[in-house]
Amino acid sequence: MLRPEKMCRVSVTGSKRVMESVVESVHDLDMLHVTEYDGAWDGFEPGDPVEGADEASDQLVTVRALESILGVEAEDAGPTRLVTDEALEEDLEEVRTKVTELDDRRDDLRDDLRNVEDQISTMEPFVRLGIDLDLLRGYDTLAVSVGEGDADEVDATLADSDVDTYELFSEDGVVAVFARADADELQDALVGATFSALEVPEGDGDPTEYLEELNHRKQQLESKLDTVENELDELRLDYAGFLLAAEEKLSIEVQKAEAPLTFATTENAFIAEGWIPDEEYELFEQQVSADVGEAIDIEKLEVAAYDSDGHVHSQEEVEGEGGHDEAAAEDETPSADDTDDQPEKAVADGGHATTGSGLVTMGDSSPPVIQDNPGAARPFEALVEVVNRPKYGEFDPTVFFFLTFPAFYGFMIGDLGYGIVYTLLGYGLYSRASGDVMKSLGGVAMWAGGFTMLFGILYGEIFGLHTISNVVWPALGFEGAPFHKGLQPAYGDYALGWLIISVLAGMAHLAIGWTLGFVKNLQHGLWDAITESGSWLLMLFGFWGWVFSDFPAGSKPYFLIGSEAVFNGNPFHLGFAGFPAEVGIAGLVMFAIGLALIATADFAEFVEAVFLQVFVNGLSYTRLAAVLLAKAGMAFVVNLLFFGVYIVETSSGPEWHFGINHSPAYMLEQGTYHGHEVTSVMFPGLMHSGIAGVVGGLLVLVLGHALVLILGVTSAGLQAVRLEYVEFFGKFFEGGGKRYSPFGYERTYTTDD
Repeated sequence: MLRPEKMCRVSVTGSKRVMESVVESVHDLDMLHVTEYDGAWDGFEPGDPVEGADEASDQLVTVRALESILGVEAEDAGPTRLVTDEALEEDLEEVRTKVTELDDRRDDLRDDLRNVEDQISTMEPFVRLGIDLDLLRGYDTLAVSVGEGDADEVDATLADSDVDTYELFSEDGVVAVFARADADELQDALVGATFSALEVPEGDGDPTEYLEELNHRKQQLESKLDTVENELDELRLDYAGFLLAAEEKLSIEVQKAEAPLTFATTENAFIAEGWIPDEEYELFEQQVSADVGEAIDIEKLEVAAYDSDGHVHSQEEVEGEGGHDEAAAEDETPSADDTDDQPEKAVADGGHATTGSGLVTMGDSSPPVIQDNPGAARPFEALVEVVNRPKYGEFDPTVFFFLTFPAFYGFMIGDLGYGIVYTLLGYGLYSRASGDVMKSLGGVAMWAGGFTMLFGILYGEIFGLHTISNVVWPALGFEGAPFHKGLQPAYGDYALGWLIISVLAGMAHLAIGWTLGFVKNLQHGLWDAITESGSWLLMLFGFWGWVFSDFPAGSKPYFLIGSEAVFNGNPFHLGFAGFPAEVGIAGLVMFAIGLALIATADFAEFVEAVFLQVFVNGLSYTRLAAVLLAKAGMAFVVNLLFFGVYIVETSSGPEWHFGINHSPAYMLEQGTYHGHEVTSVMFPGLMHSGIAGVVGGLLVLVLGHALVLILGVTSAGLQAVRLEYVEFFGKFFEGGGKRYSPFGYERTYTTDD
């Protein structure tokens, strides 16, 4: 659970005459994460693609281009189908011809339509001007300029220019200037005016007629374009299933055809290496051997243990020098030349990646990672991978993320109503999203919503109202909800209590992180584990042990030590009034020892420790209580504006009550509430202010709670994630693992039967 699945490195060695059969068998198993050969062994070269790979690649490019043109989506697939080579050859050419022809027609129509739209845009100002087009050009002694601008400003500018004779025509912001001057002289004169010149379009007569013709032409082109689009859409419906199946078939063919590129080969032999889950090795060996026969040799070269850097720590013993069987690599009667190319000689000379016992292997010795988490925790793998995929040899923090993030989130929001909404939104995302990441986020939202509902019941709140506390819990025989958020003066002690509990939760969270770091560092030796992680644990418990102790006497706040301490009945009845002074002294000694140990390991971390990093880390978790109070306050204000609030004086202090059943003003007139005096009205409430107040108040109520819901994600969600990433992960987690990508294909649109 905290470790990935155990992987083993497998070697498949055999004659080239069975290489295609091996590829077929391994591909069908979809199990081997292939290690790519990089040419480091003497006498071995990367293999060549199988004949026909280029043709299949070209066909695959064609299929994907056709899918893009038609806009084919996965939901267009229809039932699975068997695609033969003959059908692929004939049908693909037929589809390509039809789609290409229609696509070319569509492109031509789009170009023509854009051209007509440009002409319409050009003609519209001249329609507003209302002068025939032939009158705006062709003069020998007159210069004409047409443009959009301010006629009065143009007139004033020309009057101050060297142009002696001119005439202006203006209509709806379009100005035509006729002047007895050179064209350049007129243009120079218009530079100082607000005037944007327009080119007079071709044609004679009334521009309105031209515009009508252009609009008619536009309608014709749009109709033809719609026809082509409909024909393409019909082709999509007819051929989408075929294209998706063809893409899948060709992807598999290309994958198989290019597989030898990752192999180490000689003229007659090949070696393929890769990783599979260790528990799957026997199935892999039996199936490939049964499919191919005796011309291959399959060996388990090593079993990767959980080394801190993902390196091989232990391995299976293998037969033969270099871990490859000579006889299996060639035909049953190999030639002398063939024997010179046996795998083990290449291994002995290569000096490539070496395991702990000297076994030389093909490529990187770090295995891929298959995270091994319970089903409930798997949605949180996506959040872990935001930082990085765990390395093979380190702890996977997903389970801890699963156990703490929803609890942090639920603690901060703590409302049954909001929790129900989060859960429903999460379920909708999980059930309808197509991508794995979005599904994972939906699963995370459901867990966060579940804990939000749980804490909401414990706090007795639903959408900020105290209905559960005032109605449900008393109906069950209790005086009220077991806990309160601490927003009301009567329960103000809870606010301090949640701050202390946030710090304690932080201590536990940090301690788990440093403990995992301690176990991880044991790979380098006990002393490294003590100095690099154990030192922080000593400082963490030592410093906070001193904080919660009565040393020096009388120096600590009342809510930590003494009869009014948070855990001594104010408000939590746990009978804890603080540690004695001896524990505080011991804590300071522990802190000093931890500080000395960290000084021997890392000077930079020693500087952090000197500046009380364990204190800062612990205080960082008080953001849990801060967001709790902030969100409670926002929900309170929203309900205050709509329902109104009146204040009741009790023996514990003032209590706030919403005017749900009666208006606050009415309750003030009555004078009492359940035997307690109603002292004042905080706000009368829009609900009790007439029809207009109710309408406006409902808008405030809905939008206000929607805002609290959204800010719950952006504040509570981000703060909880920050505590995981920054405070927790940094104690033991590095990341950088390789994704397990087995050689194979999960069929969706085709069948090979």
